[in-house]
Parts: sequence; structure tokens; C-alpha cells
Amino acid sequence: MTDFLLELLSEEIPARMQGKARADLEKLFANQLAAAGLKAQSLQTFSTPRRLALIARGLPETTQAVSEELKGPPADAPDAAVDGFLRKAGLTRDALETRDVKGRATLFAVIEKPGRATAEVLADAIPAIIRAFPWPKSMRWGTASQTTESLRWVRPLQGIIALLGGYVVPCEVDGLVAGDSTVGHRFHHKGAVTISGVDDYASALRAAHVIVDHDERASIIRDGAAKAARDAGYVLVEDEGLVIENAGLTEWPVPLLGRYDPEFLEVPPEVIQLTTRINQKYFVVRDAAGALAPAFVCTANISAHDGGKAIVAGNEKVLAARLSDARFFWELDQKKTLAQHSEKLANIVFHEKLGTVADKVERVAKLARWLCEEGIVKGDAALAEQAARLCKADLVTEMVGEFPELQGLMGGYYAAKEGLDPQVAAAIRDHYKPVGQGDDVPTAPVTVAVSLADKLDSLACFFSINELPTGSKDPFALRRSAIAVSNLIFSNHLRCSVHSMIAAAVAPATKMPAVATLAREFEAAASQSVDRPLAMTFDQDVAVTLVAFFIDRLKVQQREAGVRHDLIDAVFALGGEDDLVRLLARVHALQAFVETGEGGNLLAGYKRAANILKKEGRGDASATVHTPETGGGIAQTGEEDPLSMVEDPGVALAVAEMAQPGSGLPYDPEPAEIALIEALDKAEPLAALAIHGEDFEGAMAALAVLRAPIDAFFDDVTVNDADPDKRTARLNLLARFRAAVHRVADFSKIEG
Repeated sequence: MTDFLLELLSEEIPARMQGKARADLEKLFANQLAAAGLKAQSLQTFSTPRRLALIARGLPETTQAVSEELKGPPADAPDAAVDGFLRKAGLTRDALETRDVKGRATLFAVIEKPGRATAEVLADAIPAIIRAFPWPKSMRWGTASQTTESLRWVRPLQGIIALLGGYVVPCEVDGLVAGDSTVGHRFHHKGAVTISGVDDYASALRAAHVIVDHDERASIIRDGAAKAARDAGYVLVEDEGLVIENAGLTEWPVPLLGRYDPEFLEVPPEVIQLTTRINQKYFVVRDAAGALAPAFVCTANISAHDGGKAIVAGNEKVLAARLSDARFFWELDQKKTLAQHSEKLANIVFHEKLGTVADKVERVAKLARWLCEEGIVKGDAALAEQAARLCKADLVTEMVGEFPELQGLMGGYYAAKEGLDPQVAAAIRDHYKPVGQGDDVPTAPVTVAVSLADKLDSLACFFSINELPTGSKDPFALRRSAIAVSNLIFSNHLRCSVHSMIAAAVAPATKMPAVATLAREFEAAASQSVDRPLAMTFDQDVAVTLVAFFIDRLKVQQREAGVRHDLIDAVFALGGEDDLVRLLARVHALQAFVETGEGGNLLAGYKRAANILKKEGRGDASATVHTPETGGGIAQTGEEDPLSMVEDPGVALAVAEMAQPGSGLPYDPEPAEIALIEALDKAEPLAALAIHGEDFEGAMAALAVLRAPIDAFFDDVTVNDADPDKRTARLNLLARFRAAVHRVADFSKIEG
């Protein structure tokens, strides 16, 4: 066994590309070995700003000889077919074997491949790896770059080390010949660094002030930055992304502490952090009280003779200039009110078919007020409208122009400086939230109203112009917006009809000129359609489509939380249940129930009853009729529900208690029939009462008593009796059982 070293030396590789490049090098190398029948005992990759390297340990010195069989055409095939097979196999006719395959003589080629020296395999593999390397961005350089066939690399490739067991593997790529030498640190080491073998690689470069292990450099930065802050009496703000980036920017990292004028702390801390981190790649620090401190930690790429004083001074000067710009923007933006800034929103196009940002703000303001006036959100309607009208104003400020990441946040600061109501300032600051998974969900009522309105408007507008997410494409983040709306509803326990909210958002969206054209085309086509059960207007169609989208997103979101999607379908299929808080409560209770033995058996009984009724043409209890006014539906069972005409569940209970088992039947019912009737008489009103009180666990418990009676009914009673009276009565009883279960969920949608 022997070890192999490959180093690809180049000009500076962007730090953000190095992690993937290490993984790609390992994958490409392993694939090249596998194609030759080789496998290393271990692979290890390295990167610095100027090199990408790999060490393979435990390589055999030669590949194994292998015998490969190729199946050819039948022995009596035309000569042209046989000649083509011979060319593919690289053999002559007399080298072929004839074998019987399903009674027919067939030609086979047996190709013996002798073992190869591993050095030969590597000599072929190295150029292939380099030419196939999947850099996100690459370039050509020098005279050779005049042709598109020239070598491409992330930055000009300058050298190759290829050592197998201490010997150079002879190979060449675009004029670069593999050797055994590299370079050390740009400033700490002059001349070439000769590598004698694999085990010498890291130590030889360390002596030349290059640490090749990315993880080691990251550890030095992580620990050194924390120590530099601690020694100055501060606490480092941990930032692993910045650690990795600095490790990709340095070969000999040296963390150093610098300071800046405390007067800059008048600028919001997020601005300082963003300037420091994004523009300068510095770490920020806090004082013992947790406040941002006027200091930073930078990472030098050199051990300076003066201990880094000149480096720190240079970085302090650069950061001071950056912070001066930030302070200038901060002060300049405050010379206008947010209302004055918002006037410029009429010049920003939101979408070519959806008008300007000012148009969007107008819709969001009205919707935010409506949400509060309707009591969906328990917030001040006037404040919600005011916050919505100002929530996008900071988009035209100098600060957000420089740092787009601060939109919303800066508006909140400017609102507070202007003396606006704190609820308005908070709503402007947080109305984009929640942005993604794990983000904080607003709970302040005014903020909730503006956040909901903003997201509902975006969904309604883009659905109105048919800009729907497709496959993996979602350019306007509509899936994320739908999930954010659901999170706002659940976190704040908002009791509302999703369809009503969506309809309120869709109505103004469909009034826009570009959308109105689509509406006219839709209604013209709808008037000619014979497939539509109801004549729906354009905005109603958009609303129904959007509700379905919400339910699909809800199923995806809840599946990650362990909730079964078929149970969401089972509850939603009842019709009229688009209060997401109540819907999810029903689903949770249903899932807990169906996963018990009683629930599973009741489901089996339900499906048996439903199948019998379906065969007898007694209606489909899962059928629903949707109305455009509600977007929901009314379950049509094909049978009269004994309690359907009783609005007060308490009255229903009294009626049920007075019922006599078997009364009104033209025959003497069997004991199992009586037992099922008695169980239904008790279960129906109890379930109705529980559902009325949103005690869905109680409703499931009421239904659970039907499990044993329905099992006994199927065991002891003949449904399709020869006596037509018995047959009709028993089918009616099964229909009643089915209807009782449907008070909780459409069990036909449940899998299993």
C-alpha cells in the first residue's frame, strides 16, 4: 500500500467556494479511482486561499486484472451486426465464444483487462479531475484563453504536486507539468517549498507559514478572537460563518483587536454590525452589560514584527470611514419624515402587472384596518392603517439603499425617532416577519395586522395574475408567505375564516387594470363552460384556488410536525371548516383517536358501511357542494341526519334521550340492531355538544362507543335481507352511522 498527494496551486480562491471545492475534489478523485477498480483506505482534503489539496492513503500499487464479458448478437446474425460488435469489443471473430441463450446460439466477447500500475491510473485521472472540476465560476487566462478549448479554473492555475509514495506522478495539464514543489506564505517565505512525501506536506508548509488544514485555521481564529476580546474586557459576538470565511481568507491567521470612536454608537447597532461584518469581515464585541462596544476583532494574515499595531491602525482607519458613511446616512434620512419618504414609493414598480409599491401600500393599509375592524386581530385599526402606510417608506432611504438587509428595521428606528406611537414603530420594524423557518413570529396586535395584510396582499396579487409557484420555482416566495400567514394565525390564535381573509385581499387586487383584463377573459371563458358546477366570478375563482394552496402548504408544514396530511383532508372535506386554529385542533384530536385500537376499528367499520351504501347507490357522504360565498361546503350524505334540523345541541340531546330503540320499525329488530341504535342515540348528541364547544377530544370519545356496536352489527345482522323493509331500515341505519361519524371528519379521506 502507498499514499498519494495532490495539490493544485492557484491564485486566490474565493473563501465562499472553498468548502464545496474540497468536497468536489474528494468526490471526483474517488470516482476516478472507482472507474479503474481502485479504492483508497482514506481520503483527506485541504484548502487555503491559494491551494486545493488531497491526500489518499492506503492505495494499492496496481489495479487487479479483470475479465469483462460482453453479450453480442446471435451467432447467425448478419455480418454487419457481428462486425459492429467486434469493433466495440476490440476483438477478432475467432476470439468470440458461442453460448446457448434460451435455446439460441449467441456470441460473447471475453475481454481480459490486465492490471495497471496505480501511477498510470493517477496520471490519467489528474487531468480529468482538473478539466471536469465544477467551479461555480471559472476563467481562462493567458494566450491560451483565446480559444474556448483552453483550461478553465476558478483563478489561474499555477502548479501541480502529484506524489505517489514520494515519487512524482508524470502528468501534464495545459502546459503545467506535475512536480514536487509549491510555495509558502506570500510574505513570510521566499522561494519554493519542496515536498518529499505525503507525510511531509503539512509540516513543510507550516515551516513556510502556511496552515493547510482549514479546520485548524478556523479553530485558531475562533479561539484567538475570543481571547483578544476577553483580554480587552469584552465578550466576542460568536459568528461561525465569519470564522469560516476568515479561515478561507488567510493562510496564517492572527486575530487582532481594534477600536473605533464611541460616538459612532449613536448609529443603530445593527448598522454597525452589518458594516463591520459584511464589508470588513470583522467580529463585533459587547461589553459586560451586553451592549455593543466600540471595538472589533480583525484577522490578519501575517505575524507582524510590531505585534500588529500597524495592521490594526489601518483597519481602524478603514472602519472609521465606513462608519462615517453610515452615520451620514442615518442623519440624512432623519431630515424627512417617513410620510415624506413614502411619497417616493410611487416611483418604484412592485410588479409590471401589479403597479407600484405605493399601490401595494394602499391595499395593505386598507386590509390591515379591515382585519382589526372585523375583530380578527385585536388591534387598533387606526394605528394598523398608519403603520401599513409607512411600513415600506424606508425602502427609499439612503441607509436601506446601502444595506437592503435593514429594510423594516430602519423604518422602525426612524418611526421611533420621529415620535410615532411605539406600536406603529414596532409594526414597521417587524412586519416582514416571520421571514423563514425558525424566525420569530410577531405577537403585537398592530404588527400582526400589518404583517398579515402584507403577505395576504402579495399572495392575492400574484395569484390574480397567475404567477403561481411551479415545481421548485417560487420567485416571489409565495409558499413562504402562505406558511408565514399560517404561523401568524396559529401563534396568535386568530379565529377567522381563511376564505374570508383571502377574499378581502383578492377583491382589491382584481380591480387593477392588468388584472381586470384577465378577469374579463376568465368570465368570457367561464360563460362558455359546461363543466363548472357554479358560475363563479374571477375573484371568487382566485380565492378558492388560493384557499386550496393554503391547505396544501398547511399539509406540508404540519407533516414536518408529525401531522398526517390525510387527516387534514378528512377535516377540510367536511366543508365550511377553514378556521385554521379549529381545523388543526380537530386534526390533532382525530390523529390521536385513529391511532388507537378503538379508532382504527371504527375506521374499518366506517369503510365497510360506506362501501355497502355506495354499492346500493345510497349517496357518497364525502361529496360536498362548494359555494362561492363561503368557499366551504355542506356535506351531502344522501340521508336525513336525525339532528340536522336541531340547532341547539341541548335540545338534540333531549330528543335523543326520549327516542325508543327500534320504534317505528315494521319488524322486530335484532339485538345488534337495537344496540347500534342505542349507541347512536347517545353518541350523536354528545358528539354534537362536544363539537359545538370545540371539545374535539370529547367528540372522538363520544364516537368511540360506536366501535363495538358496529362490529357486532356486521357480525350478527344481514344488511341485504330478503325482506325489503329490513333491508331499507338497515341501510338507513348504516347511513345514520356514517352521518354521525361525518360530524367529526370525512373518514373516507383517511388512509388505512
